[in-house]
Amino acid sequence: MKLKTLGLALGASLIATSALAGGVIKFGHDNKTDPFENPAHACTAVFSNILESGTNGSVSVEVYGSNQLGSAAEHVQQVRDGIIQATLTSTGALASYYPRVDVLNLPFAFNGNAATYEVFDGPFGEALAEDIEATLGDVVVLGFPDTGGFFAVTNSKRPIASLEDFDGIRVRTMTLPSHQTIIQALGAEAYPLSWGEVYSGLQTGVIDGQMNPVPIISFANFSEVQQYMTLTNHLFSPYTFMLNRDFYEGLSDSERAAVHTAAENCVAASRGLSRIIEASDRGLAGLMDKMEVTALSDEQRKEMAAATQPAFENHVVENLDPKAVELLEMFKAEVAKANDQTYLD
Repeated sequence: MKLKTLGLALGASLIATSALAGGVIKFGHDNKTDPFENPAHACTAVFSNILESGTNGSVSVEVYGSNQLGSAAEHVQQVRDGIIQATLTSTGALASYYPRVDVLNLPFAFNGNAATYEVFDGPFGEALAEDIEATLGDVVVLGFPDTGGFFAVTNSKRPIASLEDFDGIRVRTMTLPSHQTIIQALGAEAYPLSWGEVYSGLQTGVIDGQMNPVPIISFANFSEVQQYMTLTNHLFSPYTFMLNRDFYEGLSDSERAAVHTAAENCVAASRGLSRIIEASDRGLAGLMDKMEVTALSDEQRKEMAAATQPAFENHVVENLDPKAVELLEMFKAEVAKANDQTYLD
């Protein structure tokens, strides 16, 4: 409650001073404010440095991490209202404003990190950004930074290497119906739960497991209450980097060019740090000393894909609009192309 009150007070202060802000980008996100520990803050730190130096200080950046100004969903609304100028938002937080973002939750889509870069930096990423901008009307999308990599599944019951192993496992999901659909299609029980309750839920047995990128599993200390981890790599959910449109359009041409350059480097920084964390003692290497880790074979992943993808696609058709179905078809086509490519092709 104290944090929320602080966020409201700061928000009111920002409204009062917005007329005097000039070239200041107030950048809100909900992650730890350490550029060496968190991909989101690495992104904002690089963005700030490159933008301020590239504009000789005519555009500056003030970063408010750790939910100082409210929740991730509140950050989206604040950007739209011009209270703050920028945010990195998760698919879950964006979904209430832009339901079509759910198409990104196609399970078992990618065969590696490089394929995600191809898709979100290519024609699909451009089409998605344009549709978000057209739907919301008051934001500019600058890219899709990495949240930490592919999702893994942890649990306290047994090693999971097949669909049968999911039976009877209660897995925490975000409050996204698509995530619940995927977990249920795997044969587990989906249990939506707010992030702040996950550790205690695992500790008390309210839930048996959860799913998140490896760095988040490490930073959240889930190895203290989870014995098993499976590298399912079943989801990849990037951030959406959004800027207030009125602020963007008020910049000079050279300042807008500097914003895009800084944003591209922000995306690259989030990806680089995510890969480093995954490979370090703060990621998979460290977790392997604390948990029993299972990597799936291609055959096991194909079996799980066959069980989950039709259920997910039915969810999109039944619950979203024709434009979402169109985006999903484009997403699938671009993912297939990216998966077929090899390095430096």
